[in-house]
Amino acid sequence: MYAGELSNLIQQTGWVARAVLAILFFFSLFSWALIFQKLSLFGRLRRRTNRFLQAFRATRGLPEPRAVGSTGSPLETIYAAGYRELASQLMASNPHPRVKSVHAVTADMQVAAAEEVRKMERFMPWLATTGSVTPFIGLFGTVWGIIDAFHGLGTSGAATLRAVAPGISEALITTAAGLLAAIPAVIFYNQFNNSIREFGARMDDFTLEMLNAVERSAPVAQSMAVERR
Repeated sequence: MYAGELSNLIQQTGWVARAVLAILFFFSLFSWALIFQKLSLFGRLRRRTNRFLQAFRATRGLPEPRAVGSTGSPLETIYAAGYRELASQLMASNPHPRVKSVHAVTADMQVAAAEEVRKMERFMPWLATTGSVTPFIGLFGTVWGIIDAFHGLGTSGAATLRAVAPGISEALITTAAGLLAAIPAVIFYNQFNNSIREFGARMDDFTLEMLNAVERSAPVAQSMAVERR
């Protein structure tokens, strides 16, 4: 019943309102596709990160990245970056392997972490834009529709609520469509931002965990240099 009434209202709208509805539909469609993609991505990354940490902590010392397994976690990329810098320092200091600069290892891991965060943030501005712009696009359609309704009222000369109400109800459809596009975008934008901050914190914690392992594992570090020779 309500679907039929809504369909009739849309059919009675003018070309401006229909153009606004088409724009809002595009915003909403792309936003929902992005929302489902991000939900799948963050769920997958959480599972892979848990597997990587479980495998990493099950080993002693600092294993080679391939020994931990290919999990696809962002922490795997960060660990590989720190391991490469650590191994290069140990190789350069032969025949007495030692870590010359923990800061260099930290810097490489932070650069890798920043790149992983940038990947997670891809298309996030679209959700922010949808949440902030679509209500105003819908409001524009409503204002235009009300202007059109009152113009028609003045032309017909019938100054009654019955005469103007259909035009105003048609105009308000665009405001409702703008809110329907904006509300999910704002909700999931905030949720995804929290997820990105969570992963950023886990990356920082893992960097500290690896650096602690480096400082504790001088014998392990020496054996790494021997293996790389």
